[in-house]
Amino acid sequence: MRIAVVGGTGDEGHGLAVRWAKAGFDVVIGSREEAKAQATADEIASKIEEAKIEGAVNVEAARACDVVVVTVPFSGQAMIYKSIAEAITPDKIVVDCTVPVAANVGAKVTHTLGVWEGSAAQQALAFLPKGTIMCAGFHSLAAVALNDLSSDLEGDVLVCGPKAAKDKVRDLVEAIPDLGFVDAGPLENARIVEPITALLIGINHRYKTDRSGLKITGIAK
Repeated sequence: MRIAVVGGTGDEGHGLAVRWAKAGFDVVIGSREEAKAQATADEIASKIEEAKIEGAVNVEAARACDVVVVTVPFSGQAMIYKSIAEAITPDKIVVDCTVPVAANVGAKVTHTLGVWEGSAAQQALAFLPKGTIMCAGFHSLAAVALNDLSSDLEGDVLVCGPKAAKDKVRDLVEAIPDLGFVDAGPLENARIVEPITALLIGINHRYKTDRSGLKITGIAK
């Protein structure tokens, strides 16, 4: 599996790219600036022996991979999706990690914004060609924990989207040690899952940490 991490120079995207490179996946870091993307890829390669990783502009990263993971702020979501739309074909899976937190419009980071389409993932889908396979996931993972290779992550990743895409997304989740995959239903459920990030940010603040997560109990995985 070849994975494009669009927005891979940001904290969340960088962390996911690091973990997937460590797991042996072929990763392409995407950025609006190719030099910035390649610098991030080189930095990750310097930490992980035999990492298969490179950098490219977002649209070329998306074109080169069969799974496209988008990790950008909500404020830049529309622009990024419009810029990669030409590279998204029906054989690709897109995973949206966007969270509509109010901080993107200068309000509290623990508040979320209402989205006309229902969720950030559904809004993203509206910018892509008809027939695009879209999932939403990875909202409950702390960027600090993702980037800390000295410790394993723990918790679950709730994934919303069509059943046809979930086996591949499960592989992405379970490639990261101690993470569990949870099928959270259709893409429409992303409107429930996305705000969990804001909830966790508030929990972090109250408990003086930077890596709270989510664990679903009582199910067989």
